[in-house]
Amino acid sequence: MTALDRPAGVAVDGDRDARGSRPVRRERGVVNFLSHGFLLFWGALTVLPLLWMFLSSFKSNAEIIADPWGLPGALRFDNWARAWGEAHIGRYFLNSAVVVTGSVALTMLMGATAAYVFARYEFRGRQLAYYLFVGGLMFPVFLALVPLFFVVRNAGLFGTWTGLVLVYAAYSLPFTVFFLTAFFRTLPTSVAEAALVDGCGHFRLFFRVMLPMARPGLVSVALFNFLSHWNQFLLPQVLLQGDDSKWMLAQGLAALSISQGYAGDYAQLFAGLTIAVVPVLLVYLIFQRQVQTGLTAGQLK
Repeated sequence: MTALDRPAGVAVDGDRDARGSRPVRRERGVVNFLSHGFLLFWGALTVLPLLWMFLSSFKSNAEIIADPWGLPGALRFDNWARAWGEAHIGRYFLNSAVVVTGSVALTMLMGATAAYVFARYEFRGRQLAYYLFVGGLMFPVFLALVPLFFVVRNAGLFGTWTGLVLVYAAYSLPFTVFFLTAFFRTLPTSVAEAALVDGCGHFRLFFRVMLPMARPGLVSVALFNFLSHWNQFLLPQVLLQGDDSKWMLAQGLAALSISQGYAGDYAQLFAGLTIAVVPVLLVYLIFQRQVQTGLTAGQLK
């Protein structure tokens, strides 16, 4: 078919208007430039403060004051030692590690169990119970501080790690159930049916078959919960008053920033901040691939 025989408005392969394709390519180039430029700006906005904090932890107080943007003259690890020992950052670090480990483990156990039931079983009131769980996402934690304070105190758990672990778990359950319910729904039903036919009970089916299959989603939500619990300041400040030997890392850093701000020992302060940030960065770098896999596989359909 020639161009004269072709009806109006009908195009054939290889017959393209070069002038019409240029604006499309130009628009795509502009969009890519803007998107990549925004990502670079956002990355610099995130990385540069962390890099400045890390370098400042090796400086002396005189270097921080005289040249805050310069490189350290030497690697002064004694700043880290003083922050770990004299400022008790090491004790607060271990306290947070114990509490966060217990709270994340409890949150994942209860959240995964509830999410699996909501995703794989039909029973009366299932939707209502699910919406009650997910409804907790709408209420910020500071709205419940006053009743939460009295509940924990009346339960005899005020000022204890046990009370803080339970509050952390309850605070993280709505998001955990919401995320894992969507993830369990994406798992193949045929595998569960085959396991039941082979004589596997519901308890063994959950722990031996479904949980290993849901590992990417479990790792993703566990990492989110770890970051939330590790960086939590408001709940420990309200529920762990008095005895500073039980303080969490965020409380210790707040006290260090106040005391060292007046004392002028900024090197020790930056060292303490770096000690608090390093575990978060390491955990994310180690589990980065699992998090990406879990977010992709667990998306809502």
